[in-house]
Amino acid sequence: MTLLLSAIAIVAGLALLVWGADRFVLGAASLARTLGVSPLVIGITVVGFGTSAPELLISTIAALNGNPQLAVGNAIGSNIANIALILGVTALIAPLAVHSRTLRHEFPLLLGISLIAWWLLQDGTLGRLDGAVLVLLLLAVMGWLVWDALHARPDDPLSQELVAELQQDLPGEMTTSRALFWFLLGLVVLVASSRMLVWGAVNVAEWLGVSDLVIGLTIVALGTSLPELAASIVSARRGEADLALGNVLGSNLFNTLGVLGLPGLIHPAALEGDVLGRDLPVMLALTALLFLMAFGFRGPGRINRWEGSFLLACFAAYQGYIYVSVTGT
Repeated sequence: MTLLLSAIAIVAGLALLVWGADRFVLGAASLARTLGVSPLVIGITVVGFGTSAPELLISTIAALNGNPQLAVGNAIGSNIANIALILGVTALIAPLAVHSRTLRHEFPLLLGISLIAWWLLQDGTLGRLDGAVLVLLLLAVMGWLVWDALHARPDDPLSQELVAELQQDLPGEMTTSRALFWFLLGLVVLVASSRMLVWGAVNVAEWLGVSDLVIGLTIVALGTSLPELAASIVSARRGEADLALGNVLGSNLFNTLGVLGLPGLIHPAALEGDVLGRDLPVMLALTALLFLMAFGFRGPGRINRWEGSFLLACFAAYQGYIYVSVTGT
């Protein structure tokens, strides 16, 4: 009975996470618009933060509950899923070409941030100093992204796609009270569903006899990546390749700095050996591969269907690697 309730908690928690994140973004973006914040800044900050809100809250609640490995697995697993699964599927639907100057800056930034995170964790612990460095870097990166976006050329594809997406998704003028209602309701649902999901995931991990890390890398990471998958597929079908890539790059930056940094501040802990020997190297390799595929050293970068298929194959191989590591078969 407990296992059934745990499975229901995971499924319901994931569904409510997606809905709560959508309401949270709607309310926050509408509030920002009533305050006169430009659509581009809203798209870079509020919407970018909102798509990673599920991971951030799960990370926080897992650490507060004494399950920091679940938070670490969620951060690393989400980054792997974003690159290998989401961009792999998206590129199969429509090859992704990179034209945005902003994205060309974000590719090396993400690779550099990933290397910094790997270096900080080489001692086998995620401590408060590590968490503080990562969270401070998150604030610095957010500030730089806003500055870079505001100084981008008006015809930059990412800027145009962000503004068009925001104008399409936001309703007409929303009253401040209504925007505040959706913001607060979304936040409450996010917190409640995160607690539900963490409870169910920890119970399932105990029943299966696997670590919180493995559940974070698989079930939780896949579930919290669903909003990015949906957003990237829709963007690709609309021909907004830069926006599809921007969703993944922004999410991975948030995950590496915020979702991975918060557990260190809240509940410092030693890392499981597989994090350094298996999961972080896979995340770094995929990040470097994305950089090589999409940066475009002599013109616009591009992820074609063959490369998308290869990314999906990498994701399947990684999931199989985890299965073999856990079962020993």
